[in-house]
Amino acid sequence: MFKPPARVDGDSGLMSDIDLRRRRGEYGVDGDFRVVPAVWQATILGVLCAAMAAFTILNLTAGRTVGAVITGLITFLLVLTGVSYVFTTRVGKFRVWARVLTELGLRGDEDLLDLGCGRGAVLLAAAELLPNGRAVGVDLWRADQTGNSPAATRRNAELEGVAARVTLHSGDMTSLPFEDQSFDVIVSSIAIHNIPEAAGREAAIDEAVRVLRPGGRILIADLRFTRQYLARLRSLGLSETGRRNLGWRVWWGGPWFPTRLVTASAKQAGAVRHETTG
Repeated sequence: MFKPPARVDGDSGLMSDIDLRRRRGEYGVDGDFRVVPAVWQATILGVLCAAMAAFTILNLTAGRTVGAVITGLITFLLVLTGVSYVFTTRVGKFRVWARVLTELGLRGDEDLLDLGCGRGAVLLAAAELLPNGRAVGVDLWRADQTGNSPAATRRNAELEGVAARVTLHSGDMTSLPFEDQSFDVIVSSIAIHNIPEAAGREAAIDEAVRVLRPGGRILIADLRFTRQYLARLRSLGLSETGRRNLGWRVWWGGPWFPTRLVTASAKQAGAVRHETTG
């Protein structure tokens, strides 16, 4: 029976090997860079922080206490947003997914699919746990991550020493190029919400269920629409469903942008339905 991964927002001291070792690949920065490049977004935030800090100093010098408190608070929130975002994309997501994947208790011979794999942060961490299995990544390689491309992901797989067990596909997660019941585990990290239409997001969930084997597991981490993912999975008959906040390590700019994890398991004969919500 599938047991959802243990909570990862505490400081229990549990660390996996894939979390402790130094990552050798380069995984870029997550974000929407289709219109404004990453460097310009960082520059704009830096200018705003500097300007608000300057206003705070001016207000203090002029004795405008209320104004200084307001501009100081804005400066603090802007800095918190930037620091939180950088930590999550460069450190936090790796630590959280390392724990989530380790707590799955994989045998090591499973077939795993990553929907929207990007440069391989989750895909390659999973591949390390599959010495006798395979890790397959699907992506459209759009500008929702700096340097996102199959070549960058292949390079990371080589650097991490897992290239032999990793396969990449350029494809749409709403129409997967795989046979029914092809995978034991399906994961997705901050990807499905990029599909603009609700029907498209439902199609992605439907496709994930289609290619999942009986007894297989689905884990979807996302910023938005996780209640809808959960409802869709339940409507398709999956069991062991759950949804929860993954904690401060994956705040995309602060507590107002948390990541939630949806989990589910494909039923086997005689399986008992057990659901949790959070």
